Amino acid sequence: MPGRLQSEIRQSRPFPHPAEEAFLNLQRTAGWLLRGVEETLHPFGLTHAQYNVLRILAGTGPAGLPCGEVAARMITRDPDMTRLLDRMEKRGLVQRTRAATDRRVVRAHLTPEAATLLRSLEKPVRDAIRGPLGPLGAAKLEQLTALLEEIRIQMESGTSI
Repeated sequence: MPGRLQSEIRQSRPFPHPAEEAFLNLQRTAGWLLRGVEETLHPFGLTHAQYNVLRILAGTGPAGLPCGEVAARMITRDPDMTRLLDRMEKRGLVQRTRAATDRRVVRAHLTPEAATLLRSLEKPVRDAIRGPLGPLGAAKLEQLTALLEEIRIQMESGTSI
């Protein structure tokens, strides 16, 4: 009997390996979850990447962060952080300054307008995340988190699971 994903993507043959089926299930599910968050952010004129930048900067306080550090903390990599920050700066969401001690270092800071926007997004984004995942319950969510972390740890170390 074909699995749910096989039916959803109208694939007639079984997957060659369980890892391939799991990988595609993960991608498909991540796409659904991300779409829900993006639909929540869209009326505010934000992309998921921009929201991620705002959350990162909100956590750093008034000191802000060097732009390279913002890029390193992103949940999903953005290939052009400079252009992303340019668009956000034009909207008045971030401000960039050069460090006084080393002019090569550019720091990004959250603007007061962005802080207000983030506060207004807390509940809608939380609901968009918890809505589909919450019914799994704490135990299953902890198990899912542990499995996903195990995969990343193995990939970072260069060993297979």
